[in-house]
Amino acid sequence: MPTHPRTDPSAAETIARRIAEREAGLGLDRDVLAREAGMSRRYLEYLTSVGPGFDPNGFLRIAAALGLSYRELVDGRADLPPGQAPPAPRPVLLRLTEEQCWEKIGARGVGRIALPGEAGPAVFPVNYTVDRGTVVYRTHENGAAAPAPGSAVSFEVDRIDDRRSNGWSVLITGTAERIDDRETLQRLMRDLAVQPWAGGARTLWIRIRPESVGGRRITSTPPGDQD
Repeated sequence: MPTHPRTDPSAAETIARRIAEREAGLGLDRDVLAREAGMSRRYLEYLTSVGPGFDPNGFLRIAAALGLSYRELVDGRADLPPGQAPPAPRPVLLRLTEEQCWEKIGARGVGRIALPGEAGPAVFPVNYTVDRGTVVYRTHENGAAAPAPGSAVSFEVDRIDDRRSNGWSVLITGTAERIDDRETLQRLMRDLAVQPWAGGARTLWIRIRPESVGGRRITSTPPGDQD
């Protein structure tokens, strides 16, 4: 099943306006913000249209790219004065090298595949494995997570602690293809036995050939250490 956004139109509109105002104040354009946040511009614009209920980790990265805490971006509240509450640490984004990105996602795990759609990206959780510099997953032959051959897709894996504002996120963009070579399929079944979450007897192996691999490590900076 796709990941459906939990939307609040008025809240999403307010946050989108807050992002635009912060961009203007920092002299950032939308492409630069998307790149700093480690996501495509299209995905960033989709997030701002549906609000943080869809992908809180994505908004944490946007906040860090704008030099804000998650609370400042989403709630519009500055840190409380000393003595009333501990000030919230600000998340800081650090770039990962491509080698570090592959190390982070490991040999297998759970990620999210984003496929193009008319209203915006359709996002599905999938269990994946890494095979010779590509990402591979299985899905039902007629499932929503089975892209047409040659589709441009995005694949994201993240491990983030929202409370502590730390963790990491890796974004892979590339092209999806269906694996139909018998020898390759036999090898995958033998060595990379990934069971699809989608039900049904007829399943496909999907390979994502990366065109770009990027990632961010998120860490928190204590308020006293900020410039």
